[in-house]
Amino acid sequence: MSSNNGVDFFFDGFRLIRTKGLKRFVFVPLAVNLILFSVALYFLVGEIDESIKYIIDLVPEWLGWIKDGLTYVLWPLALISILLVFALVFGTLANWIAAPFNGLLAEKAERYLTGQDLGDSGLLDAFKDIPRTLGRELSKLIYYIPRAIGFLLLFFLLPIIGQVLWFLFSAWMMAVQYCDYPFDNHKIPFKTMRSVLNSSRSNSFSFGIMVSVFSMIPIVNFLVMPVAICGATKMWVEDLRHR
Repeated sequence: MSSNNGVDFFFDGFRLIRTKGLKRFVFVPLAVNLILFSVALYFLVGEIDESIKYIIDLVPEWLGWIKDGLTYVLWPLALISILLVFALVFGTLANWIAAPFNGLLAEKAERYLTGQDLGDSGLLDAFKDIPRTLGRELSKLIYYIPRAIGFLLLFFLLPIIGQVLWFLFSAWMMAVQYCDYPFDNHKIPFKTMRSVLNSSRSNSFSFGIMVSVFSMIPIVNFLVMPVAICGATKMWVEDLRHR
């Protein structure tokens, strides 16, 4: 068993994505994240601006001082809420799109960590595995959607408590999402994978919390997908597979 914790494994991912032999496999997950997050943020910021203007216009003119105050209050609240929800929802979509390449990166990272030759093959196998990897992503989606609906309702109905619960749920789902790639590469069932993560709950949550936090940091969040894949793979090699 490794003495590292989930936080250590996450930061190890930053080192691994710069490793010679892995860099080229980082490109596709990085590109998918960059494109999807950039487009989504562009439209979301525009929608937030329009929504805030609409709310402020509802305030009577004679309460002008409240209008000015609302602008300063609503923007931070809207941005925090959007970032909390955005990090998980769009991260899930990005992982769905890049799933075959994410699995390939996890495979190459594991080969590097275990001392095996990376080799030059892989892309063809990644395309052949698309039906299986998308099926696995579907399993994650079926697991995710009903829970996300419940926690999202709490997010809006219970101030502060709902946001904390959503954040913890996001952290768990981030661990499930990224740790699943090395498990799937070894054809380990999704249910078994969740059971193993439960047996290492402190590592799983601390890893997922780091992924969630960095997913909310502009620019840095573009790197989160490949970093999390490599970090989760190291956690698999040093901790999870032994369980």
